[in-house]
Amino acid sequence: MTLSPSSPADAVIAHLKSLQREENRAGMARFGIETATALGISNAELRRIARAIKRDHDRALALWESGVREARLLASFTAEPKVLTVETARQWAGDFNSWEIVDSVADLFVGARLKGILIPEFAVDEREFVRRSAFAMIAVSAVHLKDEPDDTILAWLALVEAHAGDERNFVKKAVNWALRQVGKRNACCHRPALSLARALAARQDRSARWIGKDAVRELTSAAVTDRLKP
Repeated sequence: MTLSPSSPADAVIAHLKSLQREENRAGMARFGIETATALGISNAELRRIARAIKRDHDRALALWESGVREARLLASFTAEPKVLTVETARQWAGDFNSWEIVDSVADLFVGARLKGILIPEFAVDEREFVRRSAFAMIAVSAVHLKDEPDDTILAWLALVEAHAGDERNFVKKAVNWALRQVGKRNACCHRPALSLARALAARQDRSARWIGKDAVRELTSAAVTDRLKP
């Protein structure tokens, strides 16, 4: 089946099912990917499909509603950031069940310029993958939003500090990711991020200590410090 920008959601899903690879699902599970609805298609293949079908927001909404792992990833790749609403973002977040989906959709949410609303809201949400999405958005913003004021990025360090004690694996790793990416953004952001990392490394709770020590290790590495030299 040949897909094109005019292909409807049901045709895209039928094509995905024709590519199903049961043997790949076990490998995905080993990486902590939720495979209950997975077809076993690689992200590289999904990116190729996304390039063929291009962006179509209504189709992306229908792909997401299918619940299929690969269809939801395609939805995140092909939704229109400019027309994504906060309500849809909240709805999708309520469906999050895998770090892989979270991290893919974080790119879309940041591209839609919804970070200012969603990051503080999702950071205090007790659902594991919704909270992860807040810190994934911080990490994505720190890397890709070059024109964003550093003060905006640095303000999110308060959320890193507040939630560093969350011991759930997918939250803890995202908090660490956010802290490291803020610290690597530029020399201005490096100092406060490193200061926070050292403070977390000295805390008693295991999660904060791990986050801090790991961030200190990277932020003081020669690769990082050399790149940030004036």
